[in-house]
Amino acid sequence: MNLFKISWANLKDKKLNSFLSALLMTLGIGIISMLLLLNKQLDEQFRRNIKGIDMVVGAKGSPLQLILSSIYQIDSPTGNVSLDEAQRVMKNPLVKTAIPLAMGDNYMSYRIVGTNPKYPNHFEAKVKEGRLFSTTMEATLGAKAASVTGLKIGDTFSGAHGFDNMDDVHGNKKYKVVGIFETNNSVIDQLILTDISSVWSIHEHADEPGKGANVTDMLTGGDSTQTDEPSQEITSLLVKFRNPMGMVALPRFINENTKMQAASVAFEINRLFSLLGIGIDTLRAIALIIILIAGVSVFISLYNSLKERKYEMALMLSMGATRTKLFVMLLLEGIMLALVGYGAGVLLSRVGLWLFSRAAESDYHYSFADFSLLPEEIMLLGGAILIGILAAAIPSLGIYRINLSRTLAEE
Repeated sequence: MNLFKISWANLKDKKLNSFLSALLMTLGIGIISMLLLLNKQLDEQFRRNIKGIDMVVGAKGSPLQLILSSIYQIDSPTGNVSLDEAQRVMKNPLVKTAIPLAMGDNYMSYRIVGTNPKYPNHFEAKVKEGRLFSTTMEATLGAKAASVTGLKIGDTFSGAHGFDNMDDVHGNKKYKVVGIFETNNSVIDQLILTDISSVWSIHEHADEPGKGANVTDMLTGGDSTQTDEPSQEITSLLVKFRNPMGMVALPRFINENTKMQAASVAFEINRLFSLLGIGIDTLRAIALIIILIAGVSVFISLYNSLKERKYEMALMLSMGATRTKLFVMLLLEGIMLALVGYGAGVLLSRVGLWLFSRAAESDYHYSFADFSLLPEEIMLLGGAILIGILAAAIPSLGIYRINLSRTLAEE
């Protein structure tokens, strides 16, 4: 007696009940699997990009917005701050490193960020082709930005004002591509990096000649100073403290005594994850409920099936089958439904992640393309099989209560 073939034939005989049970299991497994994948990849993306950054200093406004715009490049900045005030923070003895950023333009929705060599060095970005920008209007592109825009070494392009359109193009000045970074799996991949003086030069007015001169010296501790020029502005500073005292004293001093705000990276990211966690926990709870309903569905299906197939079971017993074999046969039906639901659920989660990744890449240029099986999903397989066994075991025990002679006589 081939129990597997008989169990599978029984499932096919009850197509609607089997389909409903497998569908519920698929939905539950699919939601949990996708949440596990997203949680892992989001956590990796967030943790990788904040590594070595303790505080972000920028214009007053939402601290979380400041973090998202300056570190992850997925929100609009809160505004600009005076270079003079920013330099005072950079020279503070509690500050180990401070990386300036100047933003406001894009090319084909990829952000053009003015900074200095410390920024790519911080993310350990290596130049694959060409070299790093060194003078005004030179640009080095992240791997994804170069791939999508099609820009190559020696090409020139004009940026547009804003972050998501090419309507207001600064056609009077063009950037020249001098380098392309290797794929770095950090925010660098989706940026176009240039010198801060380039950003100022693009936005300078005709009545402000010389604006942007000596910028590199000013932002790297050189001796150059400004005289009789309007105050320059940057968007934000990415700060690493020299010691723990900086975390205690500096943010409060900046927030209370300057026109800028200091946002703690760890605090804001933990707050963001706590907010996201509420939604993730809710979805996970819903998925668990769906899986339990799937288990109940399997239970009801097999219970009704046993009642309908009582005479069939009695015949099999009279032909030499043992009650244990029939019990195992019904257990196999529950396990098969669980396995079908698990396989379809894992496939569904990959399709969902692919769709989410396409949307995220289109809107924010972040990619979530790791479809590998997680250790937690192996545990999820064990959980699905356990539910299938438990759901099938209870109605299957009815086999041991079948009165062979009475059942055959009734028919």
